[in-house]
Amino acid sequence: MTEAKTNRKYKDSVFTLLFSEPPAALELYNAVTGQNYPPDTKIEIVTLSNALFKGQLNDVAFIMDDRLVVLIEHQSTVNNNIPLRMLMYLGREYERITKGKDLYREKLIKIPAPEFIVLYNGKDEFPDFKELRLSDSFKTKSKGNLELIANVYNINKGRNADIASKSPVLNGYNELIAEVNKNRQTMELAEAVEAAIKSCVERKILVYFLEKHASEVLNMLFTEWNLDDALAVAKEEALEETVKSMLKEGLDIALISRITKLPQQEILALR
Repeated sequence: MTEAKTNRKYKDSVFTLLFSEPPAALELYNAVTGQNYPPDTKIEIVTLSNALFKGQLNDVAFIMDDRLVVLIEHQSTVNNNIPLRMLMYLGREYERITKGKDLYREKLIKIPAPEFIVLYNGKDEFPDFKELRLSDSFKTKSKGNLELIANVYNINKGRNADIASKSPVLNGYNELIAEVNKNRQTMELAEAVEAAIKSCVERKILVYFLEKHASEVLNMLFTEWNLDDALAVAKEEALEETVKSMLKEGLDIALISRITKLPQQEILALR
């Protein structure tokens, strides 16, 4: 097994830190795809540091069996622009892989085939599986269009149980995230994160990982949830401004409610 070559500075999320170890990446890939690659399968971690969409696009990328697997994890909502963003990231990966090769020579340069996986664990309702296609972004449809398909799996606790059962590491990660979410209902963020880590260790969940990276995990989870909270507030504030604009234009409250999905009482309060 090759040693992970990921830039340590890039590991700015618990998911990235956890699955940048080749054994964990292989275990997860087998679980998601239904493959059965043996433990001695060669894995090269190629996650780009200072990536184009750092913190927004890619969590882990690795090469195995002539495949370039781009793997991302989302905590809030699945963005329909993921295929386009993945395409741009893929270009940077291929640029790195082919560095030093003469692309203008006649001989064909072989590159690993790309594969795109998204793991969703947000709070919004989402199916167990969904395909996101780059071609949906095209303004016109024609023969020969470029296509990129991202396979999205809902990994929330209780969803796609077969995947979690085949990957103890992913199952442990899901338990950790679920514990933080549960604690947040009655605790402040910092306390919720600390209690979740303590609970998982006591229940023998990701014990080695959590003990080895205790301070990193605490800081990463705290930062991730703070970012989610900030984005949620920004989204809420933007929606309120939209409602206020609609009210100023004289739109009927019932119509505004149907458009924004907000209860009429909230709209009345904004008025």
